[in-house]
Amino acid sequence: MIEIKTLASSSKGNCYHITDGTTSLLLEAGIKFRDVRIMLNFQTSDIAGCLISHEHKDHCMAVQDVLRTGIDTYMSAGTAETIGITHHRIKPIKALESFEVGTWKIMPFNVEHDVAEPLGFLLANRAGEKLLFATDTYYIRYRFRGLTHLLIECNYSKAILDQNIIDGVVPKVMRKRLIQSHMSLENLIDFLTANDLSKIQEIHLLHLSDTNSDEALFKRTVQKLTGKLVFIA
Repeated sequence: MIEIKTLASSSKGNCYHITDGTTSLLLEAGIKFRDVRIMLNFQTSDIAGCLISHEHKDHCMAVQDVLRTGIDTYMSAGTAETIGITHHRIKPIKALESFEVGTWKIMPFNVEHDVAEPLGFLLANRAGEKLLFATDTYYIRYRFRGLTHLLIECNYSKAILDQNIIDGVVPKVMRKRLIQSHMSLENLIDFLTANDLSKIQEIHLLHLSDTNSDEALFKRTVQKLTGKLVFIA
């Protein structure tokens, strides 16, 4: 059974802990590793790996500490090069080339963000559960079957963003970057509608904007659309 714990999910830092009961992983390392230790009650010796989606600091800030702790860390070559890091525990990975960490089989896939070589991840365990992790992407080109757990960005609503621009809360120049780098509620709805959700147990909405989102609205909208259990990370 997959267990998910959100340690941080915002532009200030992102980090998630998942386990299937046998193998534990970190998804992202965007907060201080000492804070990770505290939030996991110092039970970090069994973490088998850390997946990094891209090079922005709110996703990789603590990568050096993760590596020093002895945790193998998986990222694209483009991400590692842009971070400017080399280490024997960095494991370069490529989109659509699967690899295994303990009881997880992991398939990286391309996402759409304004960085070097960003990735999302499809993780499958030996019990047949499938977890999709996708953050900092405005679009997902792939379709998936048999997903049981979904950790996916829902950064903003276009309607809220446009009203904030009208009201002068958000500079108009920010709009283009947002719509070309982050997942909106509207794009998430399109993704959910296009995919097989029949086996979904949990949907976790990640990386909500402080200014351009509405937790209650997002949760209510996704629950109504899917009929699934929805959490705001």
